[in-house]
Amino acid sequence: MSKLTVLTAKEAIEDFEKTGWLKDRQKGSHVTLIKEGANVVQTVPLHKEIDKGLLRSLIRKATHTMDEFIDLFKL
Repeated sequence: MSKLTVLTAKEAIEDFEKTGWLKDRQKGSHVTLIKEGANVVQTVPLHKEIDKGLLRSLIRKATHTMDEFIDLFKL
């Protein structure tokens, strides 16, 4: 398994948008992403850096494997 790197919230949101996730709304310091056909809503905190553990959880909720995500975005 490849290693994840720490991303900024902006980078993470842009990467999810490349795979079909759309910004639904923002309330305070959190952005909600939705994807048509997915039964999951992603909530991304607008922190300077998103920790590897949270990023791993978001990737799993998006039904990607770590390797797919890393290969797709060259992390």
